[in-house]
Amino acid sequence: MTAEQTPVPRRRGPSMADVARLAGVSGQTVSRVANGRHNVDADTRERVLAAMREVGYRPNSAARALRNGRFRSIGVIVFELSSFGNTRTLDAIAAAATTRGYAVNLLPVLDASQEAVSGAFSRLGEQAVDGVIILIEAHTLDDAEVPLPDGLPVVVVDSSAHYDYPIVDTDQAQGARLATEHLLDLGHQTVWHLGGPPSSFAAARRLRSWQQTLTDRGRVVPPVLVGDWSAGSGYEAGRQLADNPDVSAVFVANDQMALGLLRALHERGRAVPEDVSVVGFDDQEEAAQFWPPLTTIRQSFAEVGRRSVDALINEIQAGEHHHQPVSVATELVVRSSTAPPR
Repeated sequence: MTAEQTPVPRRRGPSMADVARLAGVSGQTVSRVANGRHNVDADTRERVLAAMREVGYRPNSAARALRNGRFRSIGVIVFELSSFGNTRTLDAIAAAATTRGYAVNLLPVLDASQEAVSGAFSRLGEQAVDGVIILIEAHTLDDAEVPLPDGLPVVVVDSSAHYDYPIVDTDQAQGARLATEHLLDLGHQTVWHLGGPPSSFAAARRLRSWQQTLTDRGRVVPPVLVGDWSAGSGYEAGRQLADNPDVSAVFVANDQMALGLLRALHERGRAVPEDVSVVGFDDQEEAAQFWPPLTTIRQSFAEVGRRSVDALINEIQAGEHHHQPVSVATELVVRSSTAPPR
């Protein structure tokens, strides 16, 4: 073999032992840090990470997954990516997963049919995830009779709790009750409701709680108007409410429809809050910039996302699932769109 044909020895990349020597720790400590274990104090972890960066060591995630059966990856099946709540919850899930050292594989589905959701589970299985968060309203899963997979950790967000998996959701009933009681406590004789689409489980829970609150207080329950979550549908329903002189207070199932309602009231010469008080639901960032600034129910999408990730990782680490519903509290945010009736 000539000199030109002599194979050049492959340069050995930095090893875990190199990191351990530089950081002044054991190889076992480096392994714990590389595998995302929590039984390493913060100062030692930072020293090991700094040593990894200095020597250019990168943990082999594929080899690590083969060794411990974990991929440090979770899947998220989501329907209606354009909706405000789903977008905010998904953002929170991604942030919480990253903090816990997990990657997120997003799989949108175009419809919540059994075929579409089952196909999504199959594709996630090919991508080697440790568990799945389902961000689809539970009634669509119920209607499609979607069988959730055995042996794969699953957390369902916004659910009717029909599944034997951890459920994480905003306390919709509490939020609707807070909104309705706020208007009644201001002195309004009753509260009208502009609800979300009948297909929405969240909208149905808000509607039932509004009805129950009025009934418990011995008040008349007015007929419900229904929108589709959009400002346009709120405007159309708002034109009917604005023309009714009996309407002095309205609880709207989301902020976007409340925006449309405010426009309709302004156009009809009904002053807010002097003639009609309005409460929304969500507390999206723009709600404080409505005219007048909107009193609304704040739901913490960040908390829902974080609790979903926590519940799923607990499932992954425990190796078994338990039915443990998690309800995230809401908060009434009072601004200038509500006042006592004049």
